[in-house]
Parts: sequence; structure tokens; C-alpha cells
Amino acid sequence: MKLNYNFGFLDEGSKREIRRAILKGICIPGYQVPFASREMPIARGWGTGGLQITLSLIGENDVLKVIDQGDDESVNAVNIKHLITDVTDVSVTSTTTKSTLIQSRHRIPETPLREDQILVLQVPIPDPLRWVEASESVTKRLHAEKDYTGVFLVLFEEIMKYGRVSTGADHPVMINGRYVMAPSPIPRFDNLKLNQSKNLVLLGAGREKKIYAVPPYTTLVSLDFEDYPFETEVDAQNICDRCSAKEVFMDEIVDPKTGVVTHYCNDTEYCLARRNQKSL
Repeated sequence: MKLNYNFGFLDEGSKREIRRAILKGICIPGYQVPFASREMPIARGWGTGGLQITLSLIGENDVLKVIDQGDDESVNAVNIKHLITDVTDVSVTSTTTKSTLIQSRHRIPETPLREDQILVLQVPIPDPLRWVEASESVTKRLHAEKDYTGVFLVLFEEIMKYGRVSTGADHPVMINGRYVMAPSPIPRFDNLKLNQSKNLVLLGAGREKKIYAVPPYTTLVSLDFEDYPFETEVDAQNICDRCSAKEVFMDEIVDPKTGVVTHYCNDTEYCLARRNQKSL
């Protein structure tokens, strides 16, 4: 038996407050807008910020897609889909092109998004300055002064230790030449998709109580140095062993017995669509 929740679980006043924060974030790209993060029926750190954005925006005619680490059927993705459909009855899909609202953890779909689609990213730590400064009052002042020396210092220390910038994900970016922000723990490869993207990208950190945005057609640059330019982790030589895709983010699987390395598209829907197209 279904429980009689308000549409979208949140009360209408909460939705309006979150929408106002979203509008402020769109008006000032990259600026972290504080909001009164609500208690949700999932633990903080498992996507409460993104979930609150999704529930505040979703309408009866929306088609929802939820992915986790590129997979539509992971535990996190399935449970969030169940929760949202239980309190909205909206349609869900695993096909990127059919969706109007996409909530994602740690990936941006390989299929390019359109202007009429909204991507919601779940964020654990929204401020790269937290790497070097624990006090929020100080980080706010540093943002106001556009003082991002500490972030560059962290990247410089990685070069000193490893000979290169070794950020595996969540590589900091500067948006519109003004604010440095965390793109969420997406691979460096996905940072490129945020620059001049056609779609609106909304980022929510429930535990940190922050919402920020990347509006469509906004310039976004990954931080780097002139002598150590930004590089993605994608190897152009790798080919997906299932669909033969190239230059996409892949999972690397090593057979423990033979040591044979195979590569598969991390985006399961993209890989399946390519395989279905080849079989026609």
C-alpha cells in the first residue's frame, strides 16, 4: 500500500526555498548558495543534496533517469529511483535521450545532453578550498577575494610527489573566470562535458547544505599549469570489448588468473545502445 506523501515528498514551502537557491546559483555560476537541507529517508552522503533538487523540480510529465558510477542498476541508483517514483509516480527510463531529468552520482552520461534536459549531480564536498582550510568563514573570504592559491598549491604538491597532477576525480574547475568549484567526484574526462554544455547542470551537497549551478553555454576550465596542462585519464588506444567504443570513460577489468586486461564502457546504457545499434 502506498503512503500518502506530498507530491515529491517535500512540502511546498521547502520546494520553493530550494528553487530560490537554484535560481541564485544559476544567476551566479559556481557560487555556493546555502540552503536549509532537509532530513531525507536516505543517509547524508548518499545523495541527499541531489535528491532534494530533483524532488523540488520534478513534475508529473518528467521522465527520470538515475545513474550511479555510470550504472542504471546499482544499489544507489535503484533505491533513489524507487523513492522518487513512490512519491511522484513519474515515468523512469534508462535511455538518456528519453529523459528530461537526470540525477547522477559520479558520472555524466556519454550521450550528449540537450537544452531541454537537466542534469543533477550529487556532491559530497562542494568547495575545493576545504582541502586547505577547514573554516567556512575563511573560505568565504577567500572566494570573495578570488584567492585560490591554496587549491593551486595542492595541485603543485601532487606534481612534486608524482610528477603529474594525480586527481582521480573531482578535479577543481574555474567557471566564467571567477569562482573555483568542485565539479562533484566525476572523472577528469567528464570535466570537459561541463564546458559550454547545452544543458543546465545543478549540483547539490545535502550534508554541506550548498547548491550551485553550471548554466548552459558557460565557460568552465579545469585548473592546471602552463607547463603541466590538464589531462584526462582516457587512453585513446583503449577499445570497449563489448561495443568497440573509443575515447569514452571505461572500466578496466584484470583477470586475476591470466592477467588479461579488458575494457568496458563505464556508461552501461551507452554501451548497450551501441551494441543494439550494431545488431540491427
